[in-house]
Amino acid sequence: MSNNDKNNSFQRIWRAFSLLSGVGIYIVVVILICLYIGGLVDDYFSLNGKAKLIGIILGFPIAFYSLYRQLKNGGII
Repeated sequence: MSNNDKNNSFQRIWRAFSLLSGVGIYIVVVILICLYIGGLVDDYFSLNGKAKLIGIILGFPIAFYSLYRQLKNGGII
């Protein structure tokens, strides 16, 4: 393997690491935002926690879809 190939693979690994390092935090933040919005809807319509549950349920696919798009645009997948 030439020195250029090693540098290219190192850059690719570093880019993947930098994109994936914040995955857990990103997912938690998106779910918390959906939970917060669900709480606001819950308070406004007096739904007794149902909107918070819907916020959490909707937060997971939104977070994973956004993460998928980021990884696809980053060239990881």
